[in-house]
Amino acid sequence: MAGRNGRTVRDLRRANRTAVLQRLYFDGPLSRFELGPATGLSSGSVSNVVADLVADGLVEEAGSVDSDGGRPRTLLRVAPASGHMIGVDVGETRVRVELFDLTLTELARAERPLAQQRYDVDVIVGHIRDGIAEVLAAAGRPAERLLGAGIGVPGIVEHTADRGAVVHGQTIGWDAVPLEALLRAGSPLPDTVPYLIDNGAKTLGQAEMWFGAGRGARNAVVVLFGSGVGASLVTPEVEQGRAVEWGHLTVRVRGRRCRCGALGCLEAYAGAESLLARWREEGGRVPEGTDEETALTALLAAAHPSGDESADPVALAVLEETAEYLGAGLSDLINLFQPERILIGGWAGLQLGTRFLPAVRRHAVSYALRHPARKVTVDLGRLGPDAVTVGAAILPLADFFARGGRRPEPAPEYPVPAWRTALEERAPH
Repeated sequence: MAGRNGRTVRDLRRANRTAVLQRLYFDGPLSRFELGPATGLSSGSVSNVVADLVADGLVEEAGSVDSDGGRPRTLLRVAPASGHMIGVDVGETRVRVELFDLTLTELARAERPLAQQRYDVDVIVGHIRDGIAEVLAAAGRPAERLLGAGIGVPGIVEHTADRGAVVHGQTIGWDAVPLEALLRAGSPLPDTVPYLIDNGAKTLGQAEMWFGAGRGARNAVVVLFGSGVGASLVTPEVEQGRAVEWGHLTVRVRGRRCRCGALGCLEAYAGAESLLARWREEGGRVPEGTDEETALTALLAAAHPSGDESADPVALAVLEETAEYLGAGLSDLINLFQPERILIGGWAGLQLGTRFLPAVRRHAVSYALRHPARKVTVDLGRLGPDAVTVGAAILPLADFFARGGRRPEPAPEYPVPAWRTALEERAPH
């Protein structure tokens, strides 16, 4: 039966369960008495909802606290073992898969390095499937207890009705790749466990806003600084965040060629790949046969040597130029969105770290309008290299909350595209 606003009794119960679960998750342990004002529900509604959640195994007792003149009040919390999530980071140097309990405590992890064929679709799909199977086996956890597998990927993610999540990753050579359908075909997971796929910068932003340096901010921009650069915008209007292709703003007309094929993109100057390329072009000794993380470590060591060695002026100049381009790019975000905070994450951002940050701040403020620049802070993210996987695991967790703690329905069967079937028929077994 629907009310005047179109909401049914079932909708109301789901909303009440969601409110209680979220308050216990973020602010718990709490007593039933405290849950009333925290959720806006009556004491009777709180009691009914808590009883349902306890019966479902989602909420458990967590000790007691003295009350003023009465009996001690029982504290409640979300039961950590009542559900699990998988977070996957399809990164620039590796695919990382992690299994978490409901409170995002890591239970197991698997990593697959990416070599020359690093963004071959078959390779990535295989790494994700194998990683999921490995973490489940390592933790001894049945797949049926999973709420979902969240996956952060480079590029634009389009959610379609007939093919699920489709990835448009121009910089990695992915043209409308139906990643969700490919993962579902031959999936190690039951049909009731969904794959939830989104942009990696967005999952990074979600993690920092829920558990990291973004907590408490109404609006923020979280930057993913790796081989390239991306960003996620979080505002009161877009609470779950929105990925913005910030790395492909034009910062120099007829400038350097970007990975996307265009000229003069920010990513062609501020990403780690371009930073290392410019160091090499200026005569820097980039270690041969190493990945980008190792090469960036060598550049930092050359620019800031330990002991009595003199700094490499070329490495220092390239770092300063990168800081200026990154700061100028941040100034665009400041002028456009006027955020309270800008947080820099990603493997390259964290590796460059606090020594690099003052120069980035200085350039960001100098290029931005004075009024919004005075109100913004620019800092590093707090969640470290696992931020994307944590954010990816938040995708099924947020979906779980939105459904009031109910398990997901069976996943839809997306047709595998004809080109994929043809490839599989021709492939050697």
